[in-house]
Amino acid sequence: MARTSERSQRGGHSGVSIEDVAAAAGVSTATVSRAVRGLPRVSPATREKILEVAGALGYVASSSASGLATGRTKTIGVLAPFVSRWFFSKAIEGADRELHARHYNLSLFNLGGHGSNRERLFSKTMVYKQIDALLVLCMALTHDELDHLQKIDIPLVVVGGHVEECAYIGIDDYAAASTAVMHLIELGHRDIALIHGDDETDLNFDVPRVRMLAFTEVMEGAGLPIRPEWDEWGDFTVRSGQEAFRRLWARPGPKPTAIFCASDEMAMGVIFEAARIGVRVPEELSVVGIDNHDFADAMGLTTVGQRPDEQAELATKMLLDELDGVSGSVRSAVAPHELIVRRTTAPPPV
Repeated sequence: MARTSERSQRGGHSGVSIEDVAAAAGVSTATVSRAVRGLPRVSPATREKILEVAGALGYVASSSASGLATGRTKTIGVLAPFVSRWFFSKAIEGADRELHARHYNLSLFNLGGHGSNRERLFSKTMVYKQIDALLVLCMALTHDELDHLQKIDIPLVVVGGHVEECAYIGIDDYAAASTAVMHLIELGHRDIALIHGDDETDLNFDVPRVRMLAFTEVMEGAGLPIRPEWDEWGDFTVRSGQEAFRRLWARPGPKPTAIFCASDEMAMGVIFEAARIGVRVPEELSVVGIDNHDFADAMGLTTVGQRPDEQAELATKMLLDELDGVSGSVRSAVAPHELIVRRTTAPPPV
């Protein structure tokens, strides 16, 4: 008698689990998952056998996924730690652009800046939604989460930062940060402060650490001092950039002539707060960021630009091509970045 498992209830099946079908058919759970969702890389004979076994055992797709035995849900999941911040909103825009062109739907999973609901998300929600593939924005996945996704055989790509064990697409964050810092050094700056990103969540966001490392090693390589009192943090928002600048400028002692900010939004916060207290940019203080935010041009912000919408669009294309049977479509790729010099950087004051 087929056992009732938590997995069977997660998938919306009454009494019979995907493991039951896999055992009876003599295949893996991943193969069962592919067969019932109409995905490639399952031979017609194997698919027919699995569907016969599933039917005999009473393994029936949930109502939210009706028709899976003959086709896919035509839905791609996008997992984001935030939706309000620039990088994530642009990436979602790029993913949706490609999905719309290919007649697919987007199902957004928003963690809201924290990871407290991750366990339920991976164990229940994604199976209930019956997505065909998953696009992850700027976060790493745990071994348990990866294991879950592999069991149901969902193609996966991460956008924005290197992630172990996953295909990922993003800029070389070390090179991008190095480019920004070298720009300041080449202008003649020696007294350079850092406002880095700090991930206070449990989202395993790797980008802040890489950009900090680049700053440190470029400064050391140029023989320049790294002052601990000029090291401040923010959370990639304008407000955190304002607060970081206030803390930095309130300390006694000499002041930097330039600040490298690990994101444009924090750089904007620095510029706003500097103007409020009468520090002139760039005459007294040069500021550089990373991203090329939509407002960067209007503010004259020097930055290292990237295109998260294009990164997500490419990642989505890879996922859809993989679903269409183009083997090897999902792979890691380095996206371009470029230094864009505007009005917020200049040689240090004499």
